[in-house]
Amino acid sequence: MRARPIDEVGRASTPLELIFDLTFVVAVSLLVDASAQELLAGDGWSILPRFLMTFFAIWWAWDQFSWLASAYDTDDIPYRVLTMVQMAGVLVLASGVPAAFERDDWLVVTIGYLIMRVGLVASISRAIRDDTETGRVALRYVIGISIVQVCWLLRLLLPSGHGLIEGSFVLLAVAELIVPIWADRAGGINFHPHHIADRHGSFTMILLGESVLAAATAFRDVLAQTGLDVLLAVAGLAALVILFALWWVYFEEPAAERLEARRSRAVYYAYGHYVVFAALAMVGAGLEVVVADVAGREPVGGVLAAGALGWPVAVFLIALWAVHAPLAEPRAMDPVPTWTAAALIAAVPFAAGSIGTLGCTVAIALLVVALLVAVLLRSRRRERLGPRPTVRWEG
Repeated sequence: MRARPIDEVGRASTPLELIFDLTFVVAVSLLVDASAQELLAGDGWSILPRFLMTFFAIWWAWDQFSWLASAYDTDDIPYRVLTMVQMAGVLVLASGVPAAFERDDWLVVTIGYLIMRVGLVASISRAIRDDTETGRVALRYVIGISIVQVCWLLRLLLPSGHGLIEGSFVLLAVAELIVPIWADRAGGINFHPHHIADRHGSFTMILLGESVLAAATAFRDVLAQTGLDVLLAVAGLAALVILFALWWVYFEEPAAERLEARRSRAVYYAYGHYVVFAALAMVGAGLEVVVADVAGREPVGGVLAAGALGWPVAVFLIALWAVHAPLAEPRAMDPVPTWTAAALIAAVPFAAGSIGTLGCTVAIALLVVALLVAVLLRSRRRERLGPRPTVRWEG
């Protein structure tokens, strides 16, 4: 199991990685549905800590496998079998999402996480023996991951209350993020920039797909009870426009070329995507809340219902801009229109008392489209002018 070349032509997600991603469809779907139900029950944004903790477990499991695959994907029998072990862990983790989210019961999630980490550590351990160039890096990964995993198991012994669950989670999450940085000091792990960009694009599609599914499920439930009306149709169209515009903005930034030019800054790209992905997941939950509120099936209250959609959209736009900020200049997402659009979108829910949840949803859609137009104009203008001379700095 030796590190793969970083300059392979046409490197993209493999069929094995795509079937691995399917397990995360289940996990994200359960989390989005649980979030929507809690919001509809009137819990408000008190669900946010539980959402962020649960989503971190899902995202980090996916992230670590993707970087391992970019560095070492040999696609031999042991690699495939150990990938299946990790898939089993993700499914166990997914089955524990409702209990973790609703009751702060992290037992099943932790067991699933343990299974996944065992498969990951076993895969990395092969590189310690087989690859003399990156063996020291792989060894550090194995040591760091193993120590932190033991701490996750010990966390189950903590009593609930007094913020111990949340505080210990933050400490261990930071420890997880430090392990790759510490391990790479031994020489750096190989990764293929086009493959990494493709993997993050694939997970973005999963999250957008979950938003589509969440909206479709909400529409189905409403239609079964009340039938179709004009207001619901307008809400559906606005939701589709929002999702399509977010997809367009995301893929307008050429991430692969930028990662290739500034490999040392890949950590910003990787870690920043936690916020990007979490915001997209919350957009799916927000769409369920909007549909239920517009239909009058489970009225939540204007500001909360519109905010459940608008605030995650605003966070997504700012986070996406921030992810690309250290990688390149100029960017398709200029800071002035991006921050302006995000600020206006974040403010729209407070007008729900005047224009209602539906009016807020339409306004959010129009603002996202306006930002998309600005992004496209900037991109096309840059294409006409041709590439500008840039200094590539790896510091």
